Amino acid sequence: MKTVNLTHHFLIAMPSLANSVFSKTLTYICEHNEQGALGIVINRPTDLTLFSLFRQLGISPVDSLAESISVLFGGPVQVDCGFVLHHPVGNWQSTMTINKEVGLTTSLDILKAIANDEGPEQALIAMGYAGWTAGQIEHELAQNAWLTVPATADVLFDIPSEERLLAAMQLLGIQDANLSNEVGHA
Repeated sequence: MKTVNLTHHFLIAMPSLANSVFSKTLTYICEHNEQGALGIVINRPTDLTLFSLFRQLGISPVDSLAESISVLFGGPVQVDCGFVLHHPVGNWQSTMTINKEVGLTTSLDILKAIANDEGPEQALIAMGYAGWTAGQIEHELAQNAWLTVPATADVLFDIPSEERLLAAMQLLGIQDANLSNEVGHA
């Protein structure tokens, strides 16, 4: 099977995933290598607000904006752990650099900085992540479970979560109504 690196790509869930946890999701791939892949679902808000998360962690935000920001369902793995996708990468205690522009941080220092209005310019906070073992994502792609498209910062950070899936599809020039479970080969 051809080797592909989907780091900094979006995975668009195909209709074949309609009965799974990934139904109608847009997942940002943070890391993809020979050991597998790690991604964050970026279009599935939860009922948990950033303010509530701060309160659970004993953090006092300086701004009431946190009351209106939803924490995302990042995926079904480690749903009790927080993951922060952010720009710029910065210098946090536990950050995976995805590229020159985007980082994924799991340490509490970034949440404290966000609460104090000293955090990164742009950030998405999610609980949990999506993970794939070696070769699994390639197998799922061959089974027509996902479409892929290079990620853009505007879809990632500037568009409301409920509009991100459609925006990523538009990067490919397609609309949701055009997606099909049928696979064809020319």
